[in-house]
Amino acid sequence: MSETKLREDICRFGRSLFERGLTPGSSGNISVRLDDGGWLVTPTNASLGFLDPTKMSRLDGNGRLISGDAPTKEVPLHTALYQTRSSAGAVVHLHSTHSVALSMLPEIDPRAALPAMTAYYVMKCGQTALVPYYRPGDPAVAVAIKGLAGQYSSVLLANHGPVVSGDTLEAAVFATEELEETAKLYLLLRGLNPRYLSPEQVADLTRTFGLVLPDHSH
Repeated sequence: MSETKLREDICRFGRSLFERGLTPGSSGNISVRLDDGGWLVTPTNASLGFLDPTKMSRLDGNGRLISGDAPTKEVPLHTALYQTRSSAGAVVHLHSTHSVALSMLPEIDPRAALPAMTAYYVMKCGQTALVPYYRPGDPAVAVAIKGLAGQYSSVLLANHGPVVSGDTLEAAVFATEELEETAKLYLLLRGLNPRYLSPEQVADLTRTFGLVLPDHSH
């Protein structure tokens, strides 16, 4: 896919996410890996609803700015996912309400922030890790994500929001949306003893769709 088309797609998906209230104001950022090893990322203080494809930040493989506006301060977390997940072709970071709320609950397991609530959550997100709070732009968040050793495509930043990778921009956006909807379901059903997918049902999904889930056996 051409770089011009990727720039347009970032703007198109960003506007869709913004218009549906999934990331307010100038929050959130999107990046896409390019064939030459560099990547495109949304600029700092840019609203995802009003992006200009010509002003997108173009970075080299080491995250250094080559052209365009200054990049988002969240470059470290995008870099961490690209460096630890070779399959990552795009990364989406939002401040979506239900995912942020989930990240603040005391009972959340850092290794699996959500139970297997629906088939599509398992298929699109696998499992979701929770990393501790760091201020936005703190390089320490990259260290925390690298500590997950590439096992997770879906990560929640405590008191901040989700960061999700996918093999394409579309896949990353859809997985982020699925995470947000599943977080909403969890909050709606919290305390009501809902029925989750059984280990056998998760194993069936894993076999059928060739999923690779984090190994918690140790």
